[in-house]
Order: sequence, then C-alpha cells, then structure tokens
Amino acid sequence: MNNYQPPLTLTAAMLALVADISEQVGRLSALRETTMTPQLRRGNRIRTIQASLAIENNTLNLEQVTAVLEGKRVLGLPREIQEVRNAFAAYEAMPGWQVAARADLLSAHGLLMQGLIDDAGQFRQGGVGIYRGERLLHMAPPANRVGPLVDDLLAWLARTDLHPLIASCVFHYEFEFIHPFADGNGRMGRLWQTLILSQWRPVLAYLPVETVIREQQEAYYAALQVSDQQAEATVFVEFMLQALKQALVEAESVNVLGSTEQSSEYGSEEMPLLGLLKAKPQLTGKQAAEQLGLSQRAVEKQLAKLKAAGHLERIGPNKGGYWRVFE
Repeated sequence: MNNYQPPLTLTAAMLALVADISEQVGRLSALRETTMTPQLRRGNRIRTIQASLAIENNTLNLEQVTAVLEGKRVLGLPREIQEVRNAFAAYEAMPGWQVAARADLLSAHGLLMQGLIDDAGQFRQGGVGIYRGERLLHMAPPANRVGPLVDDLLAWLARTDLHPLIASCVFHYEFEFIHPFADGNGRMGRLWQTLILSQWRPVLAYLPVETVIREQQEAYYAALQVSDQQAEATVFVEFMLQALKQALVEAESVNVLGSTEQSSEYGSEEMPLLGLLKAKPQLTGKQAAEQLGLSQRAVEKQLAKLKAAGHLERIGPNKGGYWRVFE
C-alpha cells in the first residue's frame, strides 16, 4: 500500500485562512445563481488564462486574448496565440477529469502543450533545472523517478483527509517540485489546483486566482524556493491560501452588487465594473478593462452610463484620482 505523505506543518495561520476562505466561498456560492452570468464566467476564465500565461512570459494582454478566443486576427507571436487556444481548451475540458487519474493529468498536459512541444502529454525523458536568469533555483528529480513520484502524489491526493483548500496547495507545490514535464509545469500546476478546488466547490472553477499570483509573481517564486529549502510545503501553502483569499475578496466585490433591485436600476452589464471600482477605486478605465477582460471602449461606455445615472463619480484626475461609488 502506498503511504506517501508530503512533508507539511499545519499552522494556525493556515487554519485561520481556511476558515475565512470557506466563509467567503459560502457567500459567493449563494450569490452565484443570480450574479455569475455566462459573460462573467467567461470573463473570469479569460483573466485566468491571460494571467497564467503571462507568468510564463506570454505577452498577449486581456483584449488580445479575448480577440483570439473570438476568432479575430491578432498581431502576436504564433506560439503565444497557440498557448491561448490550448489553455482555453484545457480549462473547458476540466469538468471531465478526475484529480487523481494519471491518464487525465497527461491528457490535460497534451491539450495545454499541443503544437508547442514534441512530447506534449508525456513525462519528460531528461533532467531539468529551474533557473531565474543564470541562477539555479531548483534541480528537479531525475527523469526515471518522475512516474513513481507522480503516482505517489496522485495516490496521496485520492486518500488524504486534509481540507481540499490545503490539499490543493500541497499538490501544487509537490507538482512543481517534481516538475514532471519538459515544459508547461507552472500552468499545469495552477490548472490542476483549480480542478481540485472546483470539485470541492464548483464556483471556484471560475475564480481567477492567477491574476493575484501574477501581481505577486516574485513572492510566488520566493515561496516555492523557501519551501524547497525547508523541504516541506508549509510556506507555499500559506502563500497560496492568502492568494485565494485575496482573489475571493475581489470576486465577491464584483458580484455582491448583483441584487435584483440594483440590477433593475442600471442593468446587469455594468455590475462587475461597479463592483470592481468599489473594491479598487484607484483604477483607471484602462486598468478596469484589463481586469474585466473587456475592451477599453466597452468600459468607457459603461462608465459614462453609470456616471449619467448618478451611481459613479470620478474624483480627481485620471492619474492619481479615484472613483466614488454611490449605493
């Protein structure tokens, strides 16, 4: 019987974060039926894909990613456009996968990396190191250990009694430690954590936590490195739980304004923008468009409508000013 247990120290901070996140998820799940429209789900998925690929140095912005997925011509590198199409296909296929199935893990990698590397959907056959510049951050286990290590990790995932929030973070760290593929390990680790969380609470399938990781990219890599040095996932788990909590705060701020009373006043189309500006009043129109996955022109139209209806006011200049939301 496989008895592998990833090294981990449960901390008071972890348990407090799990309690906070569980409460947030409960509120968001209760609001989902009335506020998470198909358009908002798609927008969140596009934000997820753009941020996850940006962490891997894909230069396409949200508007370009949206255009790619709408079948429009985009001025960009063919590889980056292929990465977007692959990632969208992988996230759309996610509901059909089992978290502890090796075949599904390989299938997911095959979708993510189709046309990008020769051995998409196969474990690596050679050694690999993770570098930042010329500095070696982590030397992954040898190729002949990858299959057994992944099997051990998946078997643990199938039987663990850890809370899914913690288990998903542990898996993410252990997966990056093994680095089982020649390329695409970062985006695979984030995809599989989303799968684990979505099977706990379906609303988390559309939580764009990758946008938070993108904003805190140095801290993300630092947490991985410290966990490597300490030979346990604790620091990384605490970082990822904080990122999940922040992503939920932002998601809740966008969705919480979606009561039927308010939507009748100004329409459901503007609710995500109004919620975002309530949470982040310092954003410019361009920044709000990027976070919502909309064109700047579309956001400008929504801003004009909200201001005309008396729900929104700009205080100060475009740079250095802020938005005041009237409830």
